[in-house]
Amino acid sequence: MRIVQLMPGTANTFYCQNCLRDAGMFQMMRKLGHDVLAVPLYLPMELEGTNAADASPLFFGGINVYLQQRFRLFRTTPRWVDRMFDSHWLLQWAVRRFSMTDGRDLAATTLSMLRGAHGRQVKELDRLLRWLETRPPPDVVTLSNALLLGVSESIKARLATPVVCLLEDEDEFLDELPDDDRRRAEALLAERAQSIDAFITCSRYYADVAQARFRIDPQRIHVVPNGLILDGYDPAPAPPDPPVVGCLARLHPDKGVDILIESFAAMKADPHFADLTLRIAGGRTVGDQAYVRQLDARVRELGLTESVTFDGNLDRPRRLAFLKSLSLLVVPARRPEAFSMQMIEAMAAGVPVVAPDHGAYPELIQATGGGRLCRPDDPRDMADTITNLLMDSPAARALAAQGRAAVTDQYGASRTVETMMSIYGTTIAASSDAGANS
Repeated sequence: MRIVQLMPGTANTFYCQNCLRDAGMFQMMRKLGHDVLAVPLYLPMELEGTNAADASPLFFGGINVYLQQRFRLFRTTPRWVDRMFDSHWLLQWAVRRFSMTDGRDLAATTLSMLRGAHGRQVKELDRLLRWLETRPPPDVVTLSNALLLGVSESIKARLATPVVCLLEDEDEFLDELPDDDRRRAEALLAERAQSIDAFITCSRYYADVAQARFRIDPQRIHVVPNGLILDGYDPAPAPPDPPVVGCLARLHPDKGVDILIESFAAMKADPHFADLTLRIAGGRTVGDQAYVRQLDARVRELGLTESVTFDGNLDRPRRLAFLKSLSLLVVPARRPEAFSMQMIEAMAAGVPVVAPDHGAYPELIQATGGGRLCRPDDPRDMADTITNLLMDSPAARALAAQGRAAVTDQYGASRTVETMMSIYGTTIAASSDAGANS
């Protein structure tokens, strides 16, 4: 099957769950013999386990999108001018100095992009379509998230190919928009969703969210849990002694690292945990710096500088080593999420998890048996839940074994891709039948 996937590029500065999902999916699709082309938008492509040369040229470069939104002049400039702003080094420079993912700063651009051919970036859209027309025709085009729905109608009209949209945590970005802009964006999403042939999301929880917020017919939403390339996720020979609690998340307020620090401080007050340490990995964006400073200040205020380490964003080998160093992984997220790749990664490595009882986390714990839930946004209950696991080694070992077995059986990338290919095949057949009868 020939598949084209449009997806935002990444600056690779933080733990990106969607990027990890896509990397595993691409690798497994190619391993199974499918022709997959990743088309980066906004920023260059940097996915684990994939060769940058495998990606297409960059489209909708982030600087050009910004300039075309703000200044009429740049909506008509020739390509040689736009090409300068699409240069890899200039985009990386911009990412290091400006937040390019903060919904609060991108409301007008988000609305324009969702308007597609009627938005201010129509020049970029036409360039993408003309390039796709020079390629072998795809059997299906996939959008990696619903914020890209503005291109769907034009792709279907020009390429006569079905379009499938993946859904995961768009609500997190939308809720950062001012209220009026959020309502407009959701109305546009609901309108553009009518052109999509099928939606795929990673949890029953998020299927319900997307159905309610984007007014998508539930019959058009397929639930396929994200999968992981399982190679290398071997458990450590024995749990660390003294114990180590870990967290793997972007350093953003929604991820709740501050909650975990308060829980950790409560545990350290117990002499039994005098040697307990906390390792925090996952990186940050430029827009997260104020929050990171708050975390650093709170760690110093609590006198925990010798017990808490910040490891930054980790590539795959260092992330595997990080997971093997842990007694358990905590997901302290303040905001419900559509899925948790870090939970799946930890379980694959034989590490039990603690997560709040909201979002997709209960769904994952129920499916795997690999961890325990605590009350959301409650440092004391989180501390008690972590303490109970650290003090009960047999229970922790049982959770670790159950989680690893379940992830190996249910959450490998091969299983995810096989299910997605079945959905793609049915969608392509239905689209062909509809075209023949029109």
